[in-house]
Amino acid sequence: MSSVLTPPARQVDPRGQRFGAGVSAVVLVLAFVLSLPWLAVLVGLNLGISAAFGMRLFLPGRLWPVIRRTLRLGLAALEHEYPARFAQALGATCIGLGALAFVAGATLLGWLLVGAVATLQVVLAATGICVGCRLYVLRWWVPTQFARLFRRADRLDGPTVGPPISYRDR
Repeated sequence: MSSVLTPPARQVDPRGQRFGAGVSAVVLVLAFVLSLPWLAVLVGLNLGISAAFGMRLFLPGRLWPVIRRTLRLGLAALEHEYPARFAQALGATCIGLGALAFVAGATLLGWLLVGAVATLQVVLAATGICVGCRLYVLRWWVPTQFARLFRRADRLDGPTVGPPISYRDR
């Protein structure tokens, strides 16, 4: 277990993250197969909204609590929300660049950028390894600024759950 402390924020069920990543990967693959760049851009937009305002707004993961209750799965060890939000911000940025490539007529580049996000979503769904979360825990300059930005946003968004927690290796 890594002992990187992060600012107070909500805690999330990592299984919900994995489920949501799997759903969004399927949608991104469908967007590619059906040649619907706008569908990929919608996934990127939702990633960006979720990164900015919290994981509870990540639509592909919203079904997980219902599945957990239906299957009567117990509670999992909760994890800090910021690493996952950072990963979603990276995914949204990559798909946003892909959208610019689509608009500029560089369709191949656009699909490569979307494919990179889909691949990382598949890795998360299949193995539980979130590459963006790992990058966040390295605490280089960008994640530090991300945490500062959203710590302020969380104050406007309402109370946070619990004290700072450590990020748990899977």
